[in-house]
Amino acid sequence: MFVYEKKLQYPVKIARPNPKLAKVVISQVGGPDGELGASMRYLNQRYSMPYDELKGLLTDIGTEELGHLEMVAAIIHQLTREMSMDEIIKSGLDTYFVDHTAGVYLTAASGFPWNAASMAVKGDVLADLNEDLAAEQKARVTYDNILRLSDDPDVNNVIRYLREREIVHYQRFGEGLRLAMEKMNQKNMYVVNPSFDKG
Repeated sequence: MFVYEKKLQYPVKIARPNPKLAKVVISQVGGPDGELGASMRYLNQRYSMPYDELKGLLTDIGTEELGHLEMVAAIIHQLTREMSMDEIIKSGLDTYFVDHTAGVYLTAASGFPWNAASMAVKGDVLADLNEDLAAEQKARVTYDNILRLSDDPDVNNVIRYLREREIVHYQRFGEGLRLAMEKMNQKNMYVVNPSFDKG
């Protein structure tokens, strides 16, 4: 059960519209390592997670990622508000504009739309948690790259906040992986699996 709180986790107040910057930031909406994919990954992995503590972890982080999606979408919206046709063309946003006007569309900075292929759900405790660790690091690197390309302090403050949350999620998934390994039968983990040994 979700409860929607009608405020962002961190305030987004962008003073200067900048459609060119929006083209970069949009990757965290629908890119391969963006917030939508993260939330869907975690919220779906929880169904096959055998440990209640880790189901809770996946639910908590998956829900927070939905909030991050909302924050990044707010950045995109504020960066593209009241664009003139001249700004749209100069920024290179004209091809996006043709299909989406100034709507926030789930796409990567490269122009590829989001699809579920970037959302890994294996149904195996170790595979999923290791995927989650990697996903958080890839999202952090994407935020690093956005910070390298952005000179807008209003955008950068929000991006830094989101980057910090990726690091916290990485740490939490690391703790979750250690917990899962403690709970699992160590012999069954990689080398011996009795269900496969029957001739």
